[in-house]
Amino acid sequence: MLQITAIPAFSDNYQWLLEEADTAFAWVVDPGDANSILQVLKKKQKSLKAILITHHHWDHVDGITKLLAHYPNIPVFGPQQESIAGLNQPLQQGDQVQLPESQQVFTVLDTPGHTLGHIAYYTPGLLFCGDTLFACGCGRVFEGTMAQMQQSLAKLRDLPDETLVYCAHEYTLDNIGFAKWVEPDNADLLTREISVQEQRKQGKATVPSLLSLEKQTNPFLRFDKSSVIQAAESYAGKALNSPAEVFAALRQWKDREYD
Repeated sequence: MLQITAIPAFSDNYQWLLEEADTAFAWVVDPGDANSILQVLKKKQKSLKAILITHHHWDHVDGITKLLAHYPNIPVFGPQQESIAGLNQPLQQGDQVQLPESQQVFTVLDTPGHTLGHIAYYTPGLLFCGDTLFACGCGRVFEGTMAQMQQSLAKLRDLPDETLVYCAHEYTLDNIGFAKWVEPDNADLLTREISVQEQRKQGKATVPSLLSLEKQTNPFLRFDKSSVIQAAESYAGKALNSPAEVFAALRQWKDREYD
């Protein structure tokens, strides 16, 4: 059974430390800051056995080199389509990753959009999705197309409701603000806002989130809901004829008017 710890970095990043009870081993997802990870490993008396990367952005990879200096020869898993210093286990859609010194296996999902080679790691109940899906939001489309991003989000939306979504940033409260522009009458969203506000007041992380809650409240997963389509068409000033067009209008709306 995996135990997962959020290791904060920079202003709003989460690096995810994976461990199992009664072992001396650990694994890390998206290490942007090696120092904070090394401190936690020392405190927990754990030895790092692998690094998992979702995409090439600096705040997800800058810790790799220093971690490898302390733990040479460990596997560094990451997207086959991206150039990442230290990556030695390139992955693509459908590949299986078994954590060294563990029976835990993840399936790789290609999720292009935020970057062209972005991947996610899924095992029943758990999803590490980097910057593709956020709590009540999604990543900006920097390298891929809007259609690619919408298809990636649709792929993640198809996972089981009970999946815990481990994204890489604490953006939830801000994302809820935009979601309320899109669906101001969404009762589930308004309830979520109250809960998230209380969590932040207490200094708690709002991730992981439950995928079922994302399906109820995240406008970027609700591209086929009539209320979201109507709001997107109102912003775009025209009819939108596909989920990709609805998503693109939502993403452009947030980029241009909200962020």
